[in-house]
Amino acid sequence: MDHDLAIPDDPADLASLLEALPNTPAVFLLFPRATGTVPDPKPSLFRTNVLRRRLTKLLTGPFLNAVDRVEYRQTGSRLEAQFRLLELARLHFGAARREYVRLRFPYYVRLAFSNPFPRTRVTRRLTHSDSETVGPFQSRSTAAHFESEFLDLFQLRRCQENLAPGPDHPGCIYGEMNRCLRPCQQAVGPEEYHAEAERVAAFLRTSGRSLLDNALAARDRLSGEMDFEGAAMMHQRVKRVEAVAAVRDEMARPMEHLHAVAVLPAPTAGSVTLGWLRSGTWHGFTLLDFETQPDPDKPQTASLDTRLRETATHLPFLERTPIERMEHLALLSRWFYSTWRDGELLLFDDWEKPPYRKLVNAVSRVAKGKDNKSDAPPPALN
Repeated sequence: MDHDLAIPDDPADLASLLEALPNTPAVFLLFPRATGTVPDPKPSLFRTNVLRRRLTKLLTGPFLNAVDRVEYRQTGSRLEAQFRLLELARLHFGAARREYVRLRFPYYVRLAFSNPFPRTRVTRRLTHSDSETVGPFQSRSTAAHFESEFLDLFQLRRCQENLAPGPDHPGCIYGEMNRCLRPCQQAVGPEEYHAEAERVAAFLRTSGRSLLDNALAARDRLSGEMDFEGAAMMHQRVKRVEAVAAVRDEMARPMEHLHAVAVLPAPTAGSVTLGWLRSGTWHGFTLLDFETQPDPDKPQTASLDTRLRETATHLPFLERTPIERMEHLALLSRWFYSTWRDGELLLFDDWEKPPYRKLVNAVSRVAKGKDNKSDAPPPALN
């Protein structure tokens, strides 16, 4: 809930107003007084862990007699504060908003089919194009490492050029080592190469299950046929595929299977805040309140499990632009991979099957205040 306060001119009234403010984490805006030279000045945006103390310092110091009003919203977690900062920066500062939240996009691994000879790349951008994207990764190095590892399982090209295939093309070292189908030298045609790209897409889309299931089936078949040497080779293949799939960072998933629930402290006692991520798209926050007093004349309050199921079931699906998705995932991944993360993030692959038992336990832990990963403060934003 936003609070809008007019700043009085009288020092005694200002002191009373400041004394009544909560000394809690919050995000706030200071709106300067309009002048003849600047009729509509831009506000100043801040985040703080101690609202009353910060405003007292500002309004009796550098902003003395210069502020017309204050808007603030209490925040219960650092993640909620980051999203609130972005929301206000987008509203008031437009294209310059990323400077106010110091936003840096995370890295993804994308297989793009827009090229006649598809290839993978490490990128910071999300698109609506025909592609398979996995992420977000903690750093470029971890994304590049995952890309290198899973490409070793296939014969997809690793060069970044726009190919002009021909028999006189010099090729590359990967072709010499038989780790590329060599479309540049016309060793295969576009259709055969595209089939290999589809195998890579299936690997990314299923988090390795497409290769793993085939290897497991082949191992069991060879074992049943008493071909123990072949079964041993397939067992090594299974181990290799499992090792490659495990190289991904914890949050990195195919975009369509990137679902999560953030369980966070709330700004009010007896509550927790839930943040929803569905198919790589942020769906906002909901407040889960436990402080409602039971009324003997009303039906018994639903169980926590039931309330969570109802909230997830009735959560409307939101469409976001690629830029919005990139910004939201940048905030979420920065918080998740940080040392100052508060709350918990439950990741899962199927939106129709959320881990409700784990979610109930996470809500209970956060509500009891046992959720903090670290007491280290988040990076200063202002």
